[in-house]
Amino acid sequence: MSNVLIINGHEYYSFSEGKLNASLVDVARDTLTAMGHQVQVSTMREEYDPGAEVDKHVWADSVIVQSPVNWMGVPWSCKKYMDLVYTTGLDGRLCTGDGRTRSDASKQYGTGGVLQGRKYMFSLTFNAPREAFDDAGQYLFQGRGVDDLFWPMHMNFRFFGMTPIDTFVCYDVVKNPRIEEDFSRYKTHLEQHFA
Repeated sequence: MSNVLIINGHEYYSFSEGKLNASLVDVARDTLTAMGHQVQVSTMREEYDPGAEVDKHVWADSVIVQSPVNWMGVPWSCKKYMDLVYTTGLDGRLCTGDGRTRSDASKQYGTGGVLQGRKYMFSLTFNAPREAFDDAGQYLFQGRGVDDLFWPMHMNFRFFGMTPIDTFVCYDVVKNPRIEEDFSRYKTHLEQHFA
């Protein structure tokens, strides 16, 4: 089948130990392995070598970023991972610069990615309820959706030439959790998108 890299972006906090995100990683690994895919997992709680992580991205046909949403983005350790790993990948393994040349600076910025044909997916856990998104009457997001909020993250992967798989979201995981339902929805999501 294909090679899938799962990045567990959760950072341990005393108020949030990461059990849900770790369980979602397990659901993804078990579901994809049962479907015949080869799976590797990287986690922010373990030491990693940025060069070896770039090699995992090159190996992968798809990358899944599993992460809680902390202050409207990924936790700092996941962002640090991306800064270190993706900067290392500027050596030509992930991209060959920004796509422009000094002789022709008119070429479109961000077209230097070398991972065309590869895909990425976000699997996110929110305290926010589903109703907070895509509704102009809601105070915080003002009609914007999850992918609007994660637009800069999408651009990181687009910079490498990758295309998105539909984002998966667990909503309201603190005040109104539906964990078993979320696991079931996630398994179905993976089966549909990785068939």
